[in-house]
Amino acid sequence: MKRNKLSVVLNGLITENPTFVLMLGMCPTLGTTSSALNGMGMGLATSFVLICSNMAISSVKNIIPDKVRIPSYIVIIATFVSLLQMVMQAYVPALYASLGIFIPLIVVNCIVLARAESFASKNSVFDSALDGLGIGLGFTMALTLLGSIRELFGTGKIFGMTIFPEQYGILVFVLAPGAFIVLGYLIAIINRIKKVS
Repeated sequence: MKRNKLSVVLNGLITENPTFVLMLGMCPTLGTTSSALNGMGMGLATSFVLICSNMAISSVKNIIPDKVRIPSYIVIIATFVSLLQMVMQAYVPALYASLGIFIPLIVVNCIVLARAESFASKNSVFDSALDGLGIGLGFTMALTLLGSIRELFGTGKIFGMTIFPEQYGILVFVLAPGAFIVLGYLIAIINRIKKVS
């Protein structure tokens, strides 16, 4: 079945947004979004792994035996995560330290493995790259939005730029419960918009 290339990318942004629609990858979503920069960094890191692993899996899908399909996918994903870790440690050590354990955990992120199994193993390399781009951008957008709202209400800043004095911030938004509160409201707003339109 031929698919419009733009619809493959938009699918991850809107229709199958991994955070707001599919509710996948909740661990990094809730754990890394205490600031807009952390959210964006985690989203871009996951996008890199998504695009590269989708392309690699799509290119070798016909030579991987069915019995070892999932372990093979995990090894491919782990290779790109290891590469990402080394690059982040070398060039953005502060962001790498801030994201901590969530970078190696991309290997077992259900978004990455789900796209490998449901899309990359059945489509061309180019379409798989577009799918990874769309899903990655949707995930990055969601994490950046969540991080921006939490950072704004918690510290009075967005991307480190002061919007209002920090003493007026609400501490709960930068703590773990704030992630659940903001995510719940964002999902409710998105569901309401979808219902109306």
